Amino acid sequence: MKEAEDKSKLVEVFKGSLWECELVKGLLKDRGIASNIRDGLLANGVLPETMLQVALEVNEADYEPAMDVIRERSRQTLGE
Repeated sequence: MKEAEDKSKLVEVFKGSLWECELVKGLLKDRGIASNIRDGLLANGVLPETMLQVALEVNEADYEPAMDVIRERSRQTLGE
């Protein structure tokens, strides 16, 4: 029962290909933010990773710090 409660507190912070989600997950981990890739097994086992988008989720308490990391990555990617 507790596991179901924990899952209800997960919020999506990023959506993209499996490799992009793995990259962002690593960035979050470096900042001490735990995350979970939703639909990762489906993407990895059924379709080529470029054909299916998966979502990266964090605990709702980590939403803002996670979004800060993602925004920073976006700025670096765009060269700002």
